[in-house]
Amino acid sequence: MSAHKDMEKWQAAAAKELRGKPLASLTWETPEGITVKPIYTAEDLEGLSTVNTLSGMTPYLRGPSATMYANQAWTIRQYAGFATARESNAFYRKNLAAGQTGLSVAFDLATHRGYDSDHPRVAGDVGKAGVAIDSVEDMKILFDQIPLDKVSVSMTMNGAVLPVLAGYIVAAEEQGVEQSKLAGTIQNDILKEFLTRNTYIYPPRPSMRIVSDIIAYCSKNMPKYNTVSISGYHIMEAGADSVLQTAFTLADGKEYIRAAIDGGLKIDDFAPRLSFFFGVGMNFFMEIAMLRAARYLWQQIVSEFNPTNPRSSVLRTHVQTSGWSLTQQDPYNNIIRTTLEALAAALGGTQSLHTNSFDEAVSLPTPLSSRIARNTQIIIQEESQICHVVDPLGGSYYVESLTASIIKEAKKIMDEIEQLGGMARAIETGMPKMRIEESAARRQARIDQGKDTIVGVNKYKVKEETPIEVLDIPATVRDEQMARIKAIKAGRDNVKVAEALEKITHVAAKGGNLLEAAIVAVRLRATVGEISDAMEKVFGRYAATTRVISGAYASEYGDSDVINNLRARTENFLAKTGRRPRQLVTKMGQDGHDRGIKVVATAYADIGFDVDISPMFQTPEEAAKMAIENDVHVVGVSSLAAGHKTLIPQLIENLKKMGGDDIIVVAGGVIPPADYDFLYEKGVKGIFGPGTAVTDSADKVLQLLEEKYL
Repeated sequence: MSAHKDMEKWQAAAAKELRGKPLASLTWETPEGITVKPIYTAEDLEGLSTVNTLSGMTPYLRGPSATMYANQAWTIRQYAGFATARESNAFYRKNLAAGQTGLSVAFDLATHRGYDSDHPRVAGDVGKAGVAIDSVEDMKILFDQIPLDKVSVSMTMNGAVLPVLAGYIVAAEEQGVEQSKLAGTIQNDILKEFLTRNTYIYPPRPSMRIVSDIIAYCSKNMPKYNTVSISGYHIMEAGADSVLQTAFTLADGKEYIRAAIDGGLKIDDFAPRLSFFFGVGMNFFMEIAMLRAARYLWQQIVSEFNPTNPRSSVLRTHVQTSGWSLTQQDPYNNIIRTTLEALAAALGGTQSLHTNSFDEAVSLPTPLSSRIARNTQIIIQEESQICHVVDPLGGSYYVESLTASIIKEAKKIMDEIEQLGGMARAIETGMPKMRIEESAARRQARIDQGKDTIVGVNKYKVKEETPIEVLDIPATVRDEQMARIKAIKAGRDNVKVAEALEKITHVAAKGGNLLEAAIVAVRLRATVGEISDAMEKVFGRYAATTRVISGAYASEYGDSDVINNLRARTENFLAKTGRRPRQLVTKMGQDGHDRGIKVVATAYADIGFDVDISPMFQTPEEAAKMAIENDVHVVGVSSLAAGHKTLIPQLIENLKKMGGDDIIVVAGGVIPPADYDFLYEKGVKGIFGPGTAVTDSADKVLQLLEEKYL
């Protein structure tokens, strides 16, 4: 029987089962705008150039190496770092002994932003979301008894990339390891910071120069080291769907190629050492197809620059499971989510993988949750038997069709970016950031309505939550770091340090390689903050303009009773008080993840609030001053980096000092339930944890306002 007649029979059977409903009711449109049919056949693959490829061969769609996991499984590289270097070192050594095969270092936000731990702007950030590194002495402790000529090290660092990479290099030297033997990856992806994560220091142009200087230095001196890890993970976490993540990540990569070539390098000098970092979420087959599509598209991009080394056009990637998909509600569900995401990463062909811990929606991972996360990978590698076959889903009608669809849609966006003049120019126009924020707002609206199921959050809720252990980082970590900085400065040759810092400022202004200059300063015990300040004298410190999109959240609801009711209440507030309810949404401290405040601001504006968004990286004093100057009714604080117990009480105290006692303070984000009572006692009136529907939080805020003013 022909394929056509087979399809006719299937359609008849489906129509019978649907009992009068149209067959189209079984189709589904993904957030990427890709229509998914209920059945795929060989006809869906006809004419696709992506089919019938082989792993390890152009265009690398089925894998970057010929034998993939059948020869060597992916590297288990758990991203971790907390509190002090000594505590993080103990954690690393324990994990390496238990089966982890590479290190991935998480730095605290003070380090990311180029501040030493004794800087007044980082009082609530030191050691909270990663390890605090102030000098090479901290870096030496971090890697104590870890042989850096044998263990590859990935470091997620972009803003303060020069002093941190220099610290790693000097720590290795003093361990007796030559630069040429160092293997691993420095993220060094500053474009992504301007696009999503916001842990930048300098403006885009000098930041791109730093990227180019690192590529040039490492290409010459560290041939085993990956000089840029082009990150889609944070683009996904900010709200991008798989097509946006693919397009923007690869467009960033193309911009780095151009920067390196403009700096005098040839494509084959550096392209083989470029790597990628993708995020995978819960649309299982979409994530698999995304990684396959990305390899295909990257090969096409690099071929435009005429490489002669085949390795130049191979996309090699690290993958991390989604942090945003983790929920505070019914948190043990997160183990299942992470397992599915890890399996998608493996079936998509990743080279290394980090699996998030189930408790990361509430706090830093505990030793127990970290062990479960690591063992998730080990079990997939050693018990599931998926490693014996290269690209086991290759040839699947659905996967191949989905891969082709992502390629097609991502190409459209990349062509649009090229028309704007490349990714750096596109970022200046605000186009990528606005697309991501719109995607995030629409996603939140779908979840809040129950259109997208999140088990335990908007469906199958448990009546009583099981409390989980939370890792708390004490404020004394900052005291320890400040004491170490004082001791280091007392024991070094401060005249030579000053000369080395002046040299960095000169190189920044007149030319030369900044990493080379930073290494000299680090050897003399210059601190991260001092080296960053030396460049800031020339480059300045960048401050982004914050904008809010409108209409995206409400448009996903359509004509909704929920939205209409909230709008009626804001109109009633206006009629009775002469003003709309006005809210300042702020993030204090050095955390740059702004998905939460942008979604909240967009939704509240759509509901009828007047919404102000503070600049990033405010101190509590600055946030209080802005709240009073803008005459707001409410301050909504977003917290993701464990600084809530320090920063929110300071905000409330500053409001009182400045005469803003009547301003209501609410909080949201990653706040452990065990800390709620502490914050309520300090004066917080409402707390909205991860998974709270924005409409529910707006309802609560309006209740507080109505009780106070109506």
